[in-house]
Amino acid sequence: MGIDPGTLVMGYGLILCTGHRVSLIEMGVLKLPSSKDAYQRLQLIHKKVSELIRLHQPHDFAIEAPFFGKNVQSMLKLGRAQGVAIATAMTAGIPVSEYSPKKVKQSITGNGNSEKEQVWKMLQNLLHLEEEIPAYDASDALAVAVCHYFQHKLSDRMAENTDRTVGKKGKKVSGWAAFVRDNPGKVRSR
Repeated sequence: MGIDPGTLVMGYGLILCTGHRVSLIEMGVLKLPSSKDAYQRLQLIHKKVSELIRLHQPHDFAIEAPFFGKNVQSMLKLGRAQGVAIATAMTAGIPVSEYSPKKVKQSITGNGNSEKEQVWKMLQNLLHLEEEIPAYDASDALAVAVCHYFQHKLSDRMAENTDRTVGKKGKKVSGWAAFVRDNPGKVRSR
């Protein structure tokens, strides 16, 4: 589950990962009425995230980290929205990961400075989506979910490679010093 937090619009995207295949379950936005006070909007965020968790029972929760702007009040409000979403996931026992906007873009397109349209085009290709670009908050949240999938896939591959690096006595090797100690015959002096 990916979330793009916001104080007036919160995007969400849910994907299904089966082996090496990723598909869209649902994406959308929660529009928060500006007529409600900030605390009522936070309550609506909590309610929507809880509803999505109950409905889809995600295994992971990924959220976009707020980018640092000059307006401190906006950052504070955005941080509260993010905190409510994170707390809701944690209360449900779901592990939380956070990614910067640059990391998300880099993970999806290979370029951390990509435009939103480029990110969407890549998501369309990856997930075989036909529709035109939805609200940016929804596509951003979907990108966060896919970024999280890619990060887990990468860390799984790295762990797999570490498991294959075995010393003489069948122990995992952790670093060059351990490799040299466990494999003196494989080391040549210069």
